[in-house]
Amino acid sequence: MAKTAQYIKSIGIEALWKGGKHIKWNLQPDVNILSGINGVGKSTIINHSAAMLDFIDKGELSAGQVSKGVTVTLYPEDATSIKFDVIRSFDRPLLHSDLLEKLADSRVTTELDWQIYKLQKRYLDYQVNLGNRIIELLTSGDPADQQQAAQVGQPKAEFQDMIDGLFRDTGKTIDRKSNEIQFYQRGEIITPYQLSSGEKQMLVILLTVLVENREYYALLMDEPEISLHIEWQQKLIGLIRQLNPNAQIILSTHSPAMIMDGWMSNVTEVNEITQ
Repeated sequence: MAKTAQYIKSIGIEALWKGGKHIKWNLQPDVNILSGINGVGKSTIINHSAAMLDFIDKGELSAGQVSKGVTVTLYPEDATSIKFDVIRSFDRPLLHSDLLEKLADSRVTTELDWQIYKLQKRYLDYQVNLGNRIIELLTSGDPADQQQAAQVGQPKAEFQDMIDGLFRDTGKTIDRKSNEIQFYQRGEIITPYQLSSGEKQMLVILLTVLVENREYYALLMDEPEISLHIEWQQKLIGLIRQLNPNAQIILSTHSPAMIMDGWMSNVTEVNEITQ
């Protein structure tokens, strides 16, 4: 019987570099921050881990098996799968092949745009499931269920409040009546594709966290501080944990601001996990 993991317990990578050096990273259930100078392999570790999780998700490999030198162990140990998301922050133009295959909207021209485009559908599905859950609780006839129904939409309201607070200085507010993500700015409707790179990036991260609906899952991010103002960098981990306390965060970073808000004990240097 399939069993979904709560978090990733460890990541192992054999011979990541020439000379036979190996990676063994024992992870915490909540926040894991990988640090180190340029060229030590932070992004490579994140990318190899994400690729292995993709194999597990597709059923091509099981947790604990080795593929191209990579091993991922899960908690609990008898889990057969894990929910996860991967966010990469480089807002580069989409390649021509990507455009031919993926584009159904001429506004989608960069990697972040493409992530927003995919998230719009996930956000619609999330709202449908949310509505169905509220109806189920309200019609159950149980007073306790009816009280719980009032709490079901709380994460969505928190997400909207977060975005409004982050975007306040530029006069943007999220449109709370729309089924899609869009914004008001000085009385006009603007799409998420019109946001700055930093705004798109923050939107992608927090929207990804929201649609996981406070379930256990792993969120992998490679240098999420890129394009973010230093105040947003400092707030990011706390906002993610507020939206989903069950999310396991695994990220690489160069930025001291990412750990300013009490996350110093969650930092691992690459040389500390190199054998």
